[in-house]
Amino acid sequence: MSDLDDLYRRTQGGDTDAFTEWVRRVEPALRGRLSPFARQVDVEAVIQEALLRMWRLAPKLELTGANASLRYLGTIARNLALEEARAMGAEVPLENPGGAVLEIPVPPAPVPDKALRAAILGCLDALRGSPAKALGARLSYGERPDRDLAADAAMTLNTFLQNVVRARRAVAECLKGKGIVVAEMLR
Repeated sequence: MSDLDDLYRRTQGGDTDAFTEWVRRVEPALRGRLSPFARQVDVEAVIQEALLRMWRLAPKLELTGANASLRYLGTIARNLALEEARAMGAEVPLENPGGAVLEIPVPPAPVPDKALRAAILGCLDALRGSPAKALGARLSYGERPDRDLAADAAMTLNTFLQNVVRARRAVAECLKGKGIVVAEMLR
């Protein structure tokens, strides 16, 4: 059993110090594995998500073989990077029979759409009343909990959330009237 495997086995028992040391040692190899994706995805976000999954899965995983935890982590991270690249419309890399990653085509950077921005801002400006107040709070202070935003807006949490949904629907309808279809499902 390798030193990495020993650290991860201790992690599986709930040892946070072992996990911290394991992360410190596997992170450079993980960054190297994800370097082909650096132009398509937020590699830092992929790394954090992969490490979080390894922590959450630790009690359930049965890994065998040398450096099994590192290999499993690499597979999780690569799959996350592939998903994110596909979601962003990038062509994803394939591996040749030797296992080496083929060159990743880099899509051109999207050009900012000033007309879309103007349409969105116009629809936001057209909102009135409580929906405008709720969505404005969510957009301006989205990092704060909804419960706090609702209290600041003098609404119950449920009323606040209903007003956010109403505002999103109103903005989507306004954009639709301008010929812009919102693909996201509004809840």
